[in-house]
Amino acid sequence: MKGIILAGGAGTRLYPASLPISKILLPIYNKPMIYYPLSVLMMAGIKDILIITNPEDDANFQKLLGDGSQWGMHFSYKIQHVKRGIADAFLLGEEFIGADTSALILGDNIFYGSGFEHLLRDACSQVEGATVFAYETSEPERFGVVEFNAQGQAVSLEEKPQHPKSNFAVTGLYFYDNQVVKYAKQLKPSARGELEITDLNKLYLEDKKLHVARLERGFAWLDTGTHETLLQAADFVHSMQLNQGIEIACPEEIALQQGFISKQDLQKYLEDKPKNSYYQYVSLLLNK
Repeated sequence: MKGIILAGGAGTRLYPASLPISKILLPIYNKPMIYYPLSVLMMAGIKDILIITNPEDDANFQKLLGDGSQWGMHFSYKIQHVKRGIADAFLLGEEFIGADTSALILGDNIFYGSGFEHLLRDACSQVEGATVFAYETSEPERFGVVEFNAQGQAVSLEEKPQHPKSNFAVTGLYFYDNQVVKYAKQLKPSARGELEITDLNKLYLEDKKLHVARLERGFAWLDTGTHETLLQAADFVHSMQLNQGIEIACPEEIALQQGFISKQDLQKYLEDKPKNSYYQYVSLLLNK
């Protein structure tokens, strides 16, 4: 399976903070925002990832992440010159996806909860259809909304509806079979001139090939697209890390756990790193 992180976009809702730099490079407490979606793909076992950026920040992303070899991975980069919506990622990534299945995650989404890795593995194992994740929220009108019938099956999808049919928002994490590029090519721009991810998911729903997994109570999903949610995310990460004594979205730790790298690889990687609290935590992994 291939992974895609959509890290483009102007980030205008976060101006002036994101005026000089991509919002996906802004810190969420002690790590760049992109570490969080990256960690999700890593937890799913995905090692080959395409990072879609805007022209102004492509060099910054490459400076931060490199080619991925430090974590036993392979990163490719693609520039989205025209903002054409989330589903455009599959047109840009057609050659990258090739004959594989794929997972797409938005660069400003944070997921955290017990059992999440099991849900990711289940989604990865499906070779036909699509899997999306629904989360109950008090502001469903900000997102794509999924409606369920009495049997818990998804029956409709709407993008940012004024009168939502449910409180379940579709999160920014999507798994697709190899037909996704074909479906994406069928899409027409919406009224706002974008290829909507909701319209793509509707095609799978119409063909009865859309699986919707609910993220239950006790799970956290944060969309860090506003100043308020950016602060909430930083507070959440700080609190969880302080209380549990762990680092959330630590690529070095996940790479070691997944077998992408060895302890010898990690030790070499740490040789030129500063002795701050983050890398002190990473260095402790060598003794576990």
